[in-house]
Amino acid sequence: MVARHRLPAVYAARYFVTAGGLISYGPDVVDQFRRAAGYVDRILKGEKAGDLPVQAPTKFERVINLRTAKSLGLDVPPTLLATADEVIE
Repeated sequence: MVARHRLPAVYAARYFVTAGGLISYGPDVVDQFRRAAGYVDRILKGEKAGDLPVQAPTKFERVINLRTAKSLGLDVPPTLLATADEVIE
């Protein structure tokens, strides 16, 4: 619906941007899986899963699709591009 009405949107996951969305900002999924491996290790060594603390994401990523920005007639500020983890051209 966003594409049909040519609206800029920010998504929580990078796959929306690789599929044509404008910008995503959300937790780094690879980092979350890496941290989960530590939990699996602790459980396999005998700790109870219920005793482990809940963890929030610590690493976030920003992905910008310049093709979509161009098709929407938007200029992305250089400072935003400089802080992006990935820029799709």
